[in-house]
Amino acid sequence: IRYVHHLETATRAKALYELNTDYVVKEGEIIIVDEFTGRLMQGRRWSDGLHQAVEAKEGVPIQNENQTLATITFQNYFRMYGKLAGMTGTADTEAYEFKEIYNLETVVIPPNRISQRKDRQDQIYKTSRERYDAVIKDIEDCYERGQPVLVGTTSIENSELIADLLDKRKLPHQVLNAKQHAREAEIIAQAGRPKMITIATNMAGRGTDIVLGGNVGKQSTLIEADANLSASEKAAKIKTLQDEWQSLHDQVISAGGLHIIGTERHESRRIDNQLRGRAGRQGDHGSSRFYLSLDDALLRIFAGDRLRAVMDRLKMPDGEPIEAGMVTRSIESAQRKVEGRNFDIRKQLLEYDDVANDQRKETYRLRNEVLESGDVGDLVANLREDVLRGICALYVPQESMEEQWDLLGLENVLASDWGLTVDLKNWVENAESI
Repeated sequence: IRYVHHLETATRAKALYELNTDYVVKEGEIIIVDEFTGRLMQGRRWSDGLHQAVEAKEGVPIQNENQTLATITFQNYFRMYGKLAGMTGTADTEAYEFKEIYNLETVVIPPNRISQRKDRQDQIYKTSRERYDAVIKDIEDCYERGQPVLVGTTSIENSELIADLLDKRKLPHQVLNAKQHAREAEIIAQAGRPKMITIATNMAGRGTDIVLGGNVGKQSTLIEADANLSASEKAAKIKTLQDEWQSLHDQVISAGGLHIIGTERHESRRIDNQLRGRAGRQGDHGSSRFYLSLDDALLRIFAGDRLRAVMDRLKMPDGEPIEAGMVTRSIESAQRKVEGRNFDIRKQLLEYDDVANDQRKETYRLRNEVLESGDVGDLVANLREDVLRGICALYVPQESMEEQWDLLGLENVLASDWGLTVDLKNWVENAESI
């Protein structure tokens, strides 16, 4: 059985876990990449030998497996809080789960400024090559018009692929993924400048405010901290900086604001909405479009054959996409199916964990009782009595005949486990009543 487990784990590591998608190799270590945030999960390791299998696959030193002392699901962990609340821009798609799991109502607060972002229809191509050609063409068009572009990818590997294609076209760009996370603030600060091309994983799709025209806050802070400048010189430099920013800001607005390009639909609509939400913030101008291919995992599972048949029937030439509201709605329907399936899995796992959670609560109650008690003598005595009663019940069941008793077996257990020498047979014979 042990060898079967090792073979299964090695197969999973080889076939299901991909370099620069699920993990990266950094300084001789395997570091997990968070599927949803695109960030490195420092200090986290897969369990059951999987991390060691991936280390063997990549030829890095194999480290000892961590010993897990305690586990709890996120759901039961959050339930431990007396009060639970949260705020996010993408909670509405998960409102049903919040209600079912946490009994939390989801309230949608309307924006304080009307969104001017234009969300264009998805374009679907036959192959990934055709999709990336269309992405590069869109980027070139934005670059020529001075419009900043944020290209969202689902993995480090895809972000580097697009970067290579842009290098071949000699288009300047910056890449933000788990490998360049140290430069995240600097990259985001400049992502809204005219002609700026930023390629990013999910890292740039969460909670980042890309200011149109660039963010001059950091430069202003450096000027303020310069001890060699007088107060008037600082004010003049900051005024010049702000005037330059206003000119760049107006230039970006006239070009259409920040343009978002998604190179693949995520299983969760929430992640797609987070990427789209980088543009058109606070009433700014902006636009977004997703470029998909029939090779994408989501389409291949739910709609690939049907869309391919449509393309073949229409005799669509290579490089010609399908673009229709019906197709976009079909993709969103596929995402809802995946989200529903994932919710059912989480709910079922939670039902299993609820049983373990009752045992967990009792264990920690007893642990806290021991830690907080000044004298554990009575507690130990009670535990000892409970254990002895349980052992006796195994060898001398209640409401059983004397012929069914295993007194010799009980004597042996008491002698070997407890160091007690008791002549039970003699004691029973001389006892007036039992």
